[in-house]
Amino acid sequence: MRSALYIGFAALGLLLAVQVQALEFRSVAISKAVLYDAPSTEAKKLYLIGSGYPVEVIVNLGEWIKIRDHFGTLSWVQGKQLSAKRTALIVGEQAELKQADEDGAPLVATLEKDVVVEIITASTKSGWIKVKHRDGLSGFVRTTAVWGN
Repeated sequence: MRSALYIGFAALGLLLAVQVQALEFRSVAISKAVLYDAPSTEAKKLYLIGSGYPVEVIVNLGEWIKIRDHFGTLSWVQGKQLSAKRTALIVGEQAELKQADEDGAPLVATLEKDVVVEIITASTKSGWIKVKHRDGLSGFVRTTAVWGN
């Protein structure tokens, strides 16, 4: 009885450890990265993604990294084609870029769907992140409006 209880607690501990593991995101470092269905240049080419696009790291084998895109699609990319630079993708139809991390703050700009922004601060109070647009504008967007944070 005692050994079954110990095994149960050990399994629960492992499950909790997996669930609380922080997500690792990276971005595409080159103009066009080729995504494959297996970790080899001989594998089937699936599609291309552009510079700055955020991806979630699922498995890191060093030379090859298994990633997930914002659609949930899994694929492989050469590790040298990714950067540690953090970016996010606007996923709603539009996102408001605010001067401060609060709803009542003045509007800096409205960002359209599929725009990539650089993450300056990964999280702030009450569900906001600080980002920078490629045109130089910076401000805060709701974390629910982006993917990759």
